[in-house]
Amino acid sequence: MSVAPLRVAVPNKGTLSETAVSMLVEAGYAGRRDPRALTVPDPRNGVEFFYLRPRDIATYVGSGALDVGITGRDLLVDSDAEKLEIQALGFGHSTFRFAGPSTISSLGQLAGKRVATSYPGLVASFLTRDGITAEIVTLDGAVESAVQLGVADAVADVVSTGATLKAQGLEIFGPIILESEAVLISANPDIPGIEILRRRLRGVWVAKQYVLMDYDLPAALLEQASAITPGFESPTVSPLRDADWVAVRAMVPRDDANHVMDELYELGARAILVSAIHAARI
Repeated sequence: MSVAPLRVAVPNKGTLSETAVSMLVEAGYAGRRDPRALTVPDPRNGVEFFYLRPRDIATYVGSGALDVGITGRDLLVDSDAEKLEIQALGFGHSTFRFAGPSTISSLGQLAGKRVATSYPGLVASFLTRDGITAEIVTLDGAVESAVQLGVADAVADVVSTGATLKAQGLEIFGPIILESEAVLISANPDIPGIEILRRRLRGVWVAKQYVLMDYDLPAALLEQASAITPGFESPTVSPLRDADWVAVRAMVPRDDANHVMDELYELGARAILVSAIHAARI
């Protein structure tokens, strides 16, 4: 009896799509050769991919039409489906904030005002929790010009540097609405195949965030060196021909690699080498 493939929703465009597709390929899954293809079967891995609008993915997965999907936390919260999130994926980070003219500098001043956004559900829920009643103006796409054009009194949008908002005469105010990133979602995370997908994607993330560090060290300094490179569980230690020395291997954060090498060298380590990790299971 054949087993039905795991049905996976993937963003077909937007900021999340390219990285999501790249991670899946690095995790050993089939990629989309034709950018117009809506589905990609991957019988070798028991998976079938469906390329969908990012905003629709929570609907398809939440209804059970698809088993699991990749989307943004902001889109998930906007669709009132936060409970579907099963794993953060470590990319596509963004911050959602309010912005307005200098006459509006606090959240309370939005009461009775018009707020333009592409995420009406997210913004309405946030304001309701703070007891603020405002008119939500829903726009599809960029909202930075809404105040200047008289459509709204303030906006709520994804913010990186804030330069685009400033160019429109707007200043960020109030608390952060949401810190977003790409997430894996499912209405039933116990479906066979989802745990394998989760491990593979996490392995890709670990490979991007960490490197392998090897070094030789006087055995008497092992405890001090282990504090610098503790690894995930503990460092791997191997004997050398010289009984007074050992070889050590540990995973360290990629961004810290040069600082760690400096510390180890000062301690007395030598032959310090760093290698990229192409795949991992943690």
